[in-house]
Amino acid sequence: NWVISGNGVKMSKVIFEKDGRIGRIILNRPEKLNAIDDDIPNYLEKAVLATEKDPSIHVVVLSGNGKAFCGGYDLKAYAEENGPNNVYQGQNWDPIQDYKFMWNNTQKFMSLWRCSKPVLCKIHGFAVGGGSDIALCSDLIYMAENAKIGYMSTRVWGCPSTAMWVYRLGAEKAKRVLFTGDQIGGKEAAALGLVLKSVPENKLDEEVEAMASRLSTVPINQLAMQKMVINQAVEAAGLSGTQQLATLLDGISRHSPEGHNFKNRVEDKGWKQAITERDEGTFDWTKNKLIGE
Repeated sequence: NWVISGNGVKMSKVIFEKDGRIGRIILNRPEKLNAIDDDIPNYLEKAVLATEKDPSIHVVVLSGNGKAFCGGYDLKAYAEENGPNNVYQGQNWDPIQDYKFMWNNTQKFMSLWRCSKPVLCKIHGFAVGGGSDIALCSDLIYMAENAKIGYMSTRVWGCPSTAMWVYRLGAEKAKRVLFTGDQIGGKEAAALGLVLKSVPENKLDEEVEAMASRLSTVPINQLAMQKMVINQAVEAAGLSGTQQLATLLDGISRHSPEGHNFKNRVEDKGWKQAITERDEGTFDWTKNKLIGE
């Protein structure tokens, strides 16, 4: 799946390019709003490892091709299609099988966190669901003011497996976001401390490139040492154990009675209608009917 090109190494769904001292990783399913399928986590990790192996790359810029950074897991493939798949096993749910699949994805997203080089994430359009998981594993996040970030499936059918919300926001602000499943705009995300900075969309590239250029002048070993110390402080607070619990609960949420009802609703009405009902709070997932019926 790797194709050698003149300016780097490309994969069909994730692109890696070398640009002097900057490594560029680009999610590349623009026709699907860069939605996560079975391949994206593997390709993302390979791209991160490619930056690690190149001794001339000092900093990594992560972005998405097309209209958005990432629209989360591909609900058309994982929820709208009939029958079991890696995300939904139906009534005969094997929690360990589910856990292994999602833990593998979580750890591949976390390759961004473990990368010894700083990872700058550039969010335009939106970074929602699993797309927010990917973004929040980065080191410095820049977000367009008109972009949106959120984990709407905390309302039903999801629990963010990387658990990065609480480590970036603290307990109370994380609860405010994850209890509601609300999407947050760039300005609010920056004010809450979820992202480093929010700027007008037409200034986003300029802002990210300025920081990437600045970091590229620092020796690689100095950057690695600072990242190692800061990450250790977060990991000492229990990051790995929290992620294991979150990944297990994510599987439970997709196979609870409400989770089964959501999956059936998506199959019956399509994922766009089902998530509209989920996000607007017009469907009772426990009673499996529209509120007020």
